[in-house]
Amino acid sequence: MGAQTHILIIDADSLMRDGLSALLNLQAGLQVIGAIGTSAAIARVSLPAAPDLVILDIDIPDYGAEQTIAAIRDRWPSARVMVLTFERDEHALKTTLQAGVNAYVLKSDTRSELFSAVHNLLEGKDFVSPGLMEVPTRGRHGAGQQNRPDGLSDRERDVLKRIAQGRRTREIANELSLSHKTIEKYRSNLMRKLGLKTATAVAAYAITHGYVEL
Repeated sequence: MGAQTHILIIDADSLMRDGLSALLNLQAGLQVIGAIGTSAAIARVSLPAAPDLVILDIDIPDYGAEQTIAAIRDRWPSARVMVLTFERDEHALKTTLQAGVNAYVLKSDTRSELFSAVHNLLEGKDFVSPGLMEVPTRGRHGAGQQNRPDGLSDRERDVLKRIAQGRRTREIANELSLSHKTIEKYRSNLMRKLGLKTATAVAAYAITHGYVEL
């Protein structure tokens, strides 16, 4: 992307736009070239250059998240897209990941986590907030598990990937030619082994550990 990374911010909150712009501009190599408050402005905003990175709050009043991301992709197809939001729910995460964003960061994350996300994106990597992981520091691995880094069997990994891709239990059962009850058992086992409590945390784990890509 060159020595200077051009950033566009899309956020309905003007104070957030101003504060984030000031914070990013203090970082060497980063330059905020625009900040807008509506999704409709994507089509008409005049910028000195195409943005390399678009930072988006999905809580925008005029468009939905998918429509906003599509508008960004349509105008700047090579830009990396980061969602920066307070939304922690499973639906928001899955919707934006499936729409093609490259990072999902929480506004409650630290400054270092924000910059970690930015640098990951500039290196061509994806990023999901560690705040969505909900992984405890102990108790992930139990006796009798296979000799794998995360203790999952191959079938549990198959189920893990599909959960992260937004598949429902019945869809996974059909794809793997297994019963609904068997998939529920695999799901319960893998979440217990990894110390994960929600499907959102499963998706975040799968993405950050390379099981699926954004």
